Amino acid sequence: MSPAGTGPRQEVPARGRPRSEAVERAIIEGVMKLLEDGVPLAELSIERIARTAGVGKATIYRRWSGKEELFVDVMRAAEPPDPELPGTSMRDDLVVLLESLRLRGLAGRTSAILHHVRAQMKSSPNLWAAYHDTVLVPRRTLGLDVLRRGRENGELRADVDIELLNDIVVGPVLVRTVMRPDADLPDDLAERVVDTLLQGLRPVGT
Repeated sequence: MSPAGTGPRQEVPARGRPRSEAVERAIIEGVMKLLEDGVPLAELSIERIARTAGVGKATIYRRWSGKEELFVDVMRAAEPPDPELPGTSMRDDLVVLLESLRLRGLAGRTSAILHHVRAQMKSSPNLWAAYHDTVLVPRRTLGLDVLRRGRENGELRADVDIELLNDIVVGPVLVRTVMRPDADLPDDLAERVVDTLLQGLRPVGT
């Protein structure tokens, strides 16, 4: 299975040879193949990954400090990519962010890799912490930034609690993807959620 999301990260490594996208892709696809074959995360050693990808262990360690960092990139590759915000308005940015969350929910229903890895991640505190800090926190921060700009631009009431509002915005989609995995995720869900909320949050007279 080929990665269907963001490609390998582009940061320049602190040491070693220049990064090769082809090599990184081979390693990530090697991990995906092992996961597709039913190998649990706990049994995925760097040696086994290197053998499957056709590279040496040192090649992996030049790019990732360990399994947790590598698995986070595998998750990123399996998920739909993070979106580019249009920047035209708070409403438009929120719709794009919520649509990306809906697409990740759909991917989680159809991708065996995402389904199994997410379930196993919860039993690995180090892996979950790495995913939380490097993926989930930046995504939440992006949403908070969009809402903060909307409040500063007068698109929201000045008294709105941004932290609480962010939870209210993403809540409906998270409920349908986590607590109600059989619930509908229609194409227009993001727009409906955002527009329903904003009707009661705009300043009076706008």
